[in-house]
Amino acid sequence: MITDGFLFISLLLAISAVLVVADRSGKFKVFKYVPGFVFLYIVAALLNTVGLFDHDAIDGVGDGVQDALLPAMILLLLFKCDVRQIIRLGPKLLLTFVVTAASIMIGFIVAYLIVHSALAPESWKALGALNASWTGGSANMVAVQDILEAPEDVFGYVLIVDTVLYSFWLLLIFSSVAVSDKFNRWTKADTSKFDFVGRVTDEEEKPMTLSSIIGLLGFALLVSALAAKAGEMLPEVGTVINASAWTILIVSILGLVIGSTRWGRTAGSSQLATIMLYLIIGIIASGSDFTSLAEAPIYLVVGVIVLLVHIVIMLVYAKLTKTELFSIAVASTANIGGIASAPVVAGAFNRQLVPVGVLFALIGAFSGTFLGLLGAQLMSGIG
Repeated sequence: MITDGFLFISLLLAISAVLVVADRSGKFKVFKYVPGFVFLYIVAALLNTVGLFDHDAIDGVGDGVQDALLPAMILLLLFKCDVRQIIRLGPKLLLTFVVTAASIMIGFIVAYLIVHSALAPESWKALGALNASWTGGSANMVAVQDILEAPEDVFGYVLIVDTVLYSFWLLLIFSSVAVSDKFNRWTKADTSKFDFVGRVTDEEEKPMTLSSIIGLLGFALLVSALAAKAGEMLPEVGTVINASAWTILIVSILGLVIGSTRWGRTAGSSQLATIMLYLIIGIIASGSDFTSLAEAPIYLVVGVIVLLVHIVIMLVYAKLTKTELFSIAVASTANIGGIASAPVVAGAFNRQLVPVGVLFALIGAFSGTFLGLLGAQLMSGIG
């Protein structure tokens, strides 16, 4: 049994390192369908299930590391989000993204209304985290889980739902490329408007250096500490806006501001953020216990209901507004899949449109946490 906090953190980092190296080697096709952090979650949860972690001894260290790294990670992830480029996308594309996110949130409300009596008492917290993931990404999911303190076991269920249904959804979206022309004829969409592609720039990063890495690390951790202090001094609002939520809001706004400056192109921000994401997910997973997985199927039902509501709303929206399949598919993938898959889906439609997928995903990276918290607030009021 591990009773030393340093050994606990070191073990999680070592497992993360093995997974990242295996993923980047290109030898294991499974990583194309299941992200490495999901394997990390499974391994850490299995180690906890067999009794390897002494939580009385290590929880203080784990919680401290998570509280320090979470705001820093979100700040670094938003360095690539340039508001000026987002504005250049035009109102119709942005409206499509907004409607997509709203349809997913409505799906969660509908699903919770239908099955909440069969769920655990605090399941709305974990579903709020899943809402954040499906309107943003994994970082948003972790942020909401941290703010709401969702039960680890229930969070484990929704992570499984996230992985299973995300994989299915990505397969469906890729398959839709083949029927794109038929869909556009059905909605009577005007596809000639994509001359905006040339206006969306895709600036290349400079190589990482010691200066950029240590500068980013020092800046992100200092901002994280200062934002946490500021969050403690601000008042709580409702069920979900507490000190942690204020901290996330502060770093999110600062990250968005930095993303619109030349400092947002500093090399290494996404790599550092990814390391932090792995470690945070490992810490969360170390509190999960697989012996209670029998309850997971009901959460899978919730996810299916959310996606069905999402599909219906987006089909109605596409028909009424004469929207092309590209915008719908990429906006949906940017919400449910995030930065890893949205550019790939955009490229499946047209290689020149990849930056749109990136920018959609970055909008979600900023808004996902707050949409997840709003969804959790609404679900918490359903008796």
